Amino acid sequence: MPATPTTDPLQRERDHLAASRAALRAMRADVESLDIRDVTGTWVTAMVLQNQITARIAALADLSHTPLFFGRLDYLHAISEELSEGGGGESFYIGRRHVHDADGDPMVIDWRAPVSQPFYRASRTEPLDVERRRRFGYTGGELTAYEDEHLSDPAESETSSALLAAEIEKPRVGPMRDIVATIQPEQDEIVRSDVTGTICVQGAPGTGKTAVGLHRVAYLLYAHRERLARTGTLVIGPNNAFLSYIEQVLPALGELEVAQATVQQLVGHVEVRGEDVPEAARLKGDARMAEVLRRAVRSGITLPAEPCVVVRGSRRWRVPAYELVEIIEELKGREVRYGAARDALPQRIAHTVLLKMEQGGEAPDDRVQDAVARNPAVKAVVKECWPAVDPAKLVLRLLSDPGFLAECAEGVLTPEEQRAVLWPKPGRSVKTARWTAADAVLVDEATDLVQRTSSLGHVVLDEAQDLSPMQYRAVGRRCTTGSATVLGDLAQGTTPWATASWPEALRHLGKPEAHIEELTKGFRVPEEVIAYASRLLPAIAPGLAPASSVRDAPGSLTIRRVADGESTGAVLAACREALEHEGSTGLIAADARVPRLAEALTAAGLPYLSPGDETSAEARLTLVPASLAKGLEYDYVVLDEPAAVIAGEPDERTGLRRLYVALTRAVSGLTVLHGEPLPEQLR
Repeated sequence: MPATPTTDPLQRERDHLAASRAALRAMRADVESLDIRDVTGTWVTAMVLQNQITARIAALADLSHTPLFFGRLDYLHAISEELSEGGGGESFYIGRRHVHDADGDPMVIDWRAPVSQPFYRASRTEPLDVERRRRFGYTGGELTAYEDEHLSDPAESETSSALLAAEIEKPRVGPMRDIVATIQPEQDEIVRSDVTGTICVQGAPGTGKTAVGLHRVAYLLYAHRERLARTGTLVIGPNNAFLSYIEQVLPALGELEVAQATVQQLVGHVEVRGEDVPEAARLKGDARMAEVLRRAVRSGITLPAEPCVVVRGSRRWRVPAYELVEIIEELKGREVRYGAARDALPQRIAHTVLLKMEQGGEAPDDRVQDAVARNPAVKAVVKECWPAVDPAKLVLRLLSDPGFLAECAEGVLTPEEQRAVLWPKPGRSVKTARWTAADAVLVDEATDLVQRTSSLGHVVLDEAQDLSPMQYRAVGRRCTTGSATVLGDLAQGTTPWATASWPEALRHLGKPEAHIEELTKGFRVPEEVIAYASRLLPAIAPGLAPASSVRDAPGSLTIRRVADGESTGAVLAACREALEHEGSTGLIAADARVPRLAEALTAAGLPYLSPGDETSAEARLTLVPASLAKGLEYDYVVLDEPAAVIAGEPDERTGLRRLYVALTRAVSGLTVLHGEPLPEQLR
């Protein structure tokens, strides 16, 4: 006999979850059972098809601790006409991926589908035809609670969602989680922005700008999969620790093919083994260096003084010097890539020869033109007048040869700036030179001047406030024909060349028309903590409005004065106290104090991790140098000696910005330990 349907609403939802998981397993089994041995085509076709099947199997994985759906929408009316005969509405379960049953009927709707959008946008003032929005609560992968909002019922009062708050405040053990169940309306507008436009998000700490950028990638891959599969997508982060922290977000949303890199990895033409002083790094990152490099690349172009004589059989064809000059001047004036112009030069000379052949009564074709272009006399002219350029060798010469730099930088850099840019010791070869990170960006610029850099369909650039103009140009080259999502916070700029304004940064990126959005409502950092950190804003970013937080957590901020000689003991005690709570703990300290604290933690038997390592039940404490704290978050943060964090930077403003970053990494509680006086703004 068929089972009697349960009247318990929670049990019905659990039954739907079980049925959905079974349907997902069936979907995966169907893909795994595909046999392509008899598929016609080449071995290349078979390999591509097999790779697509493998990727599809991976995307259909059922992650036991990741809820298959997190919400439900009950509409007042049917979405589609064919389902409207009964006069009632439809219900849709909203989840991380689409799941259908054996008949093809949806059991879970992808959160990115248009029908799912009201889950994030509907409100009592604008219900969007939603009668009820249901949120689900999970414990260890098991559905344990639900919560309803009757958006079309005027009698029901506005209340905050306890499940939504619980999801936001859930302890953070392991890498960054997706926020697909908690996306807010203002975040959803950014996530679903059109693929053709570039958007810049200025976001205070805890506003979810990184998660918004990652979810935007997932949405664009859903809405424009064929286009982006062809052109590619890339997420750029400030360092490998940050990339390790965020690397599981997109796979959890079913997207496995998105590349990740730092700016330094993008411009990896040379091995970085040296380090610039701040002034040299700032100047090398200045946008004026682009003009210096353009001149350097073209410095070898010369005009011929002798004609080019091409011998073909018994006849000699002469191209006068003035005609060669006209060809070279025309190519110079077109401002095409140096390498493309060099490739075009022999063909242009050969075309001139062909015209002379036709005037002489011959009837040459394209094969003759190609042969003339390969003629030794033509190749000699090209080699002499438009020599090949090795970008790395060119930059090596530019930074080692004062005379060459002065020639290329005349009127662009002052003599003092030229001396600051030059290497202390001239480089002897590309392999042995002590290249710096800023030098590598210059090599990338020179490489693009010679040969165009391939463009991707979409690029996400996070912590963008720390990029130099030349670094922006390097990123912009990767999306010249695509779009970008730029994420950052001007108040967190901690490099000597930190961005002063987003319009200026977007101009260097090559996207001056980008739309700028500002997120000021925090969801991660408690109000008490963000209000305390925001005291620094007038000194570090006067134009920015302070963030507010939706989370009021009294007691989340503790400030302790430590007596002389008791600093290490106080840090250990604060870490033990934080570890009594569930979740992760970050001990943030000035870089110079990290080795001493590492020794103390080891001696005290407190296991700790490095930034980017995955936390676990056995190791929930991470020792974080202040220079690597940006973009990371921990449930509880112990901040050691703010004065040392400030002193570790080249100037006070940068030090205060670094401190602002460190103060805003906590999700549940922040303990500040100081022996030296706090900065004036925090006293």
